[in-house]
Order: sequence, then C-alpha cells, then structure tokens
Amino acid sequence: MGSEIYFNKEHELVRKAVRDFVNREINPHVDEWEEAGMTPLHDLFKRMGDLGFLGIRYDEKYGGEGLDYWYETIVLEECARIKCGGVPMAISVQSNMATPAIAEFGSEYLKQTYLKPALKGEMVAAIAVTEPDAGSDVAALKTTAVKQGNHYLLNGSKTYITNGLQADFLTLLARTSDAPGYHSFSLFVVPTNLPGFKVSKKLDKLGMRSSDTAELYFDNMEIPAENLIGIEGEGFIQQMQQFQHERFSVMPLTYVSVKEMIFETIEYLKGRIVFGKPLIKKQVLRHRLAHWLAQAESLQQLTYHIVRMKMAGQDVTREISMGKLLGGDLLNEASSGCLQMYGGMGFMNEMRISRMFRDSRLISIGGGASEIMSEIITKTYGF
Repeated sequence: MGSEIYFNKEHELVRKAVRDFVNREINPHVDEWEEAGMTPLHDLFKRMGDLGFLGIRYDEKYGGEGLDYWYETIVLEECARIKCGGVPMAISVQSNMATPAIAEFGSEYLKQTYLKPALKGEMVAAIAVTEPDAGSDVAALKTTAVKQGNHYLLNGSKTYITNGLQADFLTLLARTSDAPGYHSFSLFVVPTNLPGFKVSKKLDKLGMRSSDTAELYFDNMEIPAENLIGIEGEGFIQQMQQFQHERFSVMPLTYVSVKEMIFETIEYLKGRIVFGKPLIKKQVLRHRLAHWLAQAESLQQLTYHIVRMKMAGQDVTREISMGKLLGGDLLNEASSGCLQMYGGMGFMNEMRISRMFRDSRLISIGGGASEIMSEIITKTYGF
C-alpha cells in the first residue's frame, strides 16, 4: 500500500525476482529443512549469489550489485516471506552481519579472498562474537588472539553461532590486549579449515530450527596476521558499527512477518465457526488484529525513515535501536495473540502459526536484547 511513493519500476523488478526465487527455490523446501535442523547453505547461497541477491548494496568490484539501501530493504522484505525464520536469518548473517566489517574496514586482500566469494555465494560466512559468558556484555569477551610473528594465536570459544556448522570463515571478535577499556579487541577473518578449529556441538533451539547454530572452540589456532580486519585494538568499535547493519536487517523481517501472520489468522478466523458465527465477527479479536497491523505499519514507516537517513549519511543508532525494540515486542505480542486465536490448532506443530510463535521469540533476544536497546536509546537522549 503506497509503496510507489518509495519504490520505482526498477525496484519492483528486483522485488519480483527475489519473490519468485523465494517461492520457487526456498519455500517448497522449508518443511524439510526445518525437520533436518539445517539448510544446505552452500547450495542455496550459490544460487542467490549468481542472481546478485547477497551483495545488493556492495561494491561491484567485489561481486556486489552497487545498489542503494532501498534495494537492500526490498531484498530483506522479500526474504521475510520465506515460511520460517531460520532461513532469512542465515541469509542476513551472510549479507548484513559477517560481511559489512570486511567491506568497510578490511584490506584489499581480505575483500578479494573472503568478501568477494561470500557475495557470490561461494563461501558461507558466520559472525562470531557471543561467548558462553559474554552475550550482551560484549566487553566481557575472553577469547584471545595473541600476536606471534606473522600470525595470531587464537584461543577460546564462541556460542550461538548462526551458520556455525557450515561456515567457511568467521568474522570474529577477540581480545588482543589485557588493558581495560574498549581498545583491547580486534576483528579477524578466521578460516574454519585451519588446524585448531573445532565445532564443539550443534545447538538444539526452541525455534529458527532450519538454521544451524553451533558452539565453536579454538585451541592454539594460528590465524595469519593479514586476516586482521582494520587496525588492531579497534575491533570493538568496528563491531558496534556492524551491529547497526544487523539490527536494521531485523526490522523488515518483523513487519512483513507480523502482517503475513495476521492475514493468515484472519483467513483462519473467517472459516472457524463458533456459536454459529465465524470467529472473525468477534469485535475483540478484530480490534486486536487492527492494533497489531497499526503497529506493523508504524514500524515499516520507521524503517523507511531510517533508509532515508542512511541515504543522507546520518547516524541511525537511536532509530535502529527503537525499531529493534518495538519489533521484538510486537512479534512476541502478535505471535502469541494470533496463536491464541487458533485455539488448540495453534498448539499443533503442523500449523505455521506455531512455527512463527517459536521463531519470533528470538528477535527480542538475539543481536542485542530489548533491554540493551532500551539502554542505547536512553544514552542517545543523555539520561
């Protein structure tokens, strides 16, 4: 509705191409991948990379399409139409989480060796920040990278790593100094085919089941010094900037998912006869659905405002934090409320609403919990 204000014919051609790909190449396999607890990412990403979907706003020199943030938003919106949360999450890790720091701060060598094949879908990437004892508190990281001649010695572990079982490389944050403060961390590209790397275990999750998630272990792993991203000691700052790309990618996923969830629920309520009338005739249910639609529309408009700000080169930290906070709350409320409207059927795993309910729960936890978003917002207002 009203999308022509923001998107022209070229935009809509890209939208149609992504939507057709999702409907033809992804959605028919989602149930199978959910059951398997993994999506064949090397195969999927290669096909997406061939079509240019993984590097939509990256430099053409490195296999990207060189397009703007509106095109990126379109790709994210259409990936949100995948009938699960796990596959869109795996895709956004590749394009919005593991690769931005390499594109922004990496050397020409790193861009040619890792960014380019990642955008072409020839390598699967993962972002490795969270540890067993350090999630939202990134400064508590214990994994160390100690420089020894022409390499760094990596020791420690990472957990909740999306794409972790299939990744060819990790964009990893490690401690490179014992000094207090934020200048003691560095970002590295860590190839997973080097000695000393081990997948400790595949993690079993409540939702996002088609996305493989791993605990990783590093034992005296020698990382070439040239795999340092940017300047040693600046990794924490670089990672904080990367989080903006990650959190932004959640917003289209949220408002599209909420709208799809509501329209599916409306169709179910139209056909569910209770006390002689369709459930959709119950005013209390219609009003709840209307309320969530209004919130989803508001979140979509905030997202488009952020795109305009990004295009103008402005700082979007506050607005993205607000969007992630509101999106997480909305998904939790709407998915729980819609499931309730299905009654006993909503509790059955065969129903898509039960999957949406399970997948939705991560959005207010991963990539910076809602509580962290609230803290960031308060800081931008100075209180």
